[in-house]
Amino acid sequence: MRILHTSDWHLGKRLGQFSRLQEQRVVLAEMIRHVNEVQADVVIISGDLWDAFNPSADASELLYCTLKELTGKGQRLVVAIAGNHDAPERVEAPEMLARECGILLCGYPFTRPSSFHLAGGAAITVTAPGFAELIIPRYNYPLRLLLTPYANEYRMRQFLGINATDGLRDALQKHWQMTVDKYCSSRGVNVLVSHLFMTDGKIVRPEEPLDEARPIVTVGGAGEMFASMVPAGVQYVAMGHLHRHIITATDPIPVVYPGSILQYSFSEAGQPKYVEVVDIEPGKPAQHKAIELKGIWPLIKYRAESTEAAIQWLLCQPKEAYVELTILTPDFLSAEYVKAVHSAHPGVVQLIPLREHISSDEPGRHPLLPDPGKEITQLFVEYFESRYGVMPDKDTMALFEEVIGGSTTDENEILSD
Repeated sequence: MRILHTSDWHLGKRLGQFSRLQEQRVVLAEMIRHVNEVQADVVIISGDLWDAFNPSADASELLYCTLKELTGKGQRLVVAIAGNHDAPERVEAPEMLARECGILLCGYPFTRPSSFHLAGGAAITVTAPGFAELIIPRYNYPLRLLLTPYANEYRMRQFLGINATDGLRDALQKHWQMTVDKYCSSRGVNVLVSHLFMTDGKIVRPEEPLDEARPIVTVGGAGEMFASMVPAGVQYVAMGHLHRHIITATDPIPVVYPGSILQYSFSEAGQPKYVEVVDIEPGKPAQHKAIELKGIWPLIKYRAESTEAAIQWLLCQPKEAYVELTILTPDFLSAEYVKAVHSAHPGVVQLIPLREHISSDEPGRHPLLPDPGKEITQLFVEYFESRYGVMPDKDTMALFEEVIGGSTTDENEILSD
């Protein structure tokens, strides 16, 4: 049986003032081609379908159209769970229509999926809270899924039937074990699908995306989950949340984060993006490999030694890219120069001036508290320098003095201090 595992689509996400929706359309079309080329039997999406609890109509339309295309007109089953960026009730809202297309949507860890039978023979035959058994016509064995979408601590306690003082990690492990004992065996393929942290307990905990608006709540104060919690008999753990492709454990079973489908922040600049193809047979170890997604606009971080060098570098960059540009400069960047930068490249997201004689990581450099006895113009100059790392230029000072209605201190004297 062949599974294509993907996660962290974040449909509707923006990068600064830029929408990423068109890029998402391109990369999801590429994913559909991969699904068809490798002849996947099932597609699993392990959370963060959208980037916001209330996604735009365009983002919702892209999700539903893509899920339908992935089914291959009902010939392939598609499973999607909620991540911490998704509203679980919104994920499950179209469930009645989705199941008619062969799509299983699970928003809560206590959701009991509905059983169904499609005309082509694919079916969900056995269900329980957080569990579904799938039938795929070309195989004489089922696919069993333990489904644990993201849930905040209150919902997870409610699902597991424990109080606030009990350890959620132990309770979740017991729930998985009881589900496996009751519904799984070596006569089928058994997969855990979740949106949590999980490591092998030996390595440093993987980093979250730096721009996470709603980071994973630490479950029960236990930090990360451990691969040792996964019951014997489960052959593959399909995880979501980390944006970098990472295999956090291989023993006793692979625990795989395929990563996000695009570079969503400059902390991900240079990271390739993947989907995971998994081949599993009953009672045998899972075999898996990553397929790189090519249709992405790169995120580029660059430091220019001068304003002129920055413009020349930008003119040589591909237009289908996003740029975080740091410029070493002795002066404040004027509005005219900022305009020239954006004219040189349409994808400049951040423009960071860095004063030549001050290192951004200079040790022991701390801003001093302002002296309330100083004249207001001097205080403004000191604030501006502490905020931007450069002295204000004459145009900025003229604007400031216009705002305050004039100054008793000579501007040139201040700028020469």
